[in-house]
Amino acid sequence: MEKVLEVYHRPWDPENPVVAMDEQPIQLLMDTRLIIPARPACTGHAGHPERVDYEYERNGTASVFMFVAPLENWRRVSVREHRTKPDWAEEIERLVMRDFAHAKKVTIVLDNLNTHTEGALYTRFKPVYCREILRRCDFVYTPVHGSWLNIAESELSVLTKQCLCGRLGSMANVRKQVAAWTDWRNKHAKGVHWQFTTDDARIKLASIYPKFQFDNE
Repeated sequence: MEKVLEVYHRPWDPENPVVAMDEQPIQLLMDTRLIIPARPACTGHAGHPERVDYEYERNGTASVFMFVAPLENWRRVSVREHRTKPDWAEEIERLVMRDFAHAKKVTIVLDNLNTHTEGALYTRFKPVYCREILRRCDFVYTPVHGSWLNIAESELSVLTKQCLCGRLGSMANVRKQVAAWTDWRNKHAKGVHWQFTTDDARIKLASIYPKFQFDNE
């Protein structure tokens, strides 16, 4: 926990940016009946809100990958059919070799999901290229029961509430909505103001620290 908090309080360094990543599955739901659009009230006609039937049809799942660089006010969201090791490896390769190609090393904050390993890159890329990617990565893992320390998890929550709360029946529709949301957030430079510090942790979470007793001299 303290290592993650120290990373968040580093000064901005374009040669070593800090990026948080997280992922989540979503379910694709299709409407079974046409949606009746809202109609304003007018002379002789009463208006009504949008009408959506309660029935829906399941249309598979998708996986959302979130990357957030809090000091750059930047995020990238990818929507994939799966969340396997090769999928994660391709996202990391894109992050360090293209998104931040100018950086010497990218510090990546992430959780302990079993696909989030250095070995996962070897399931997708040749060993020589894997080493090139990994030399430019510094993985910092959140505690097993401390995923709330991941800034990307908070950004995923915003995405879900603002963009993924309705019925999105296809991958194409999800990608369209997510792209529009990401573009708006980046254009308006929506940043992250992380305030929880190591000193705060030692006070508010004192119960998780080991207890020591010292004899009086």
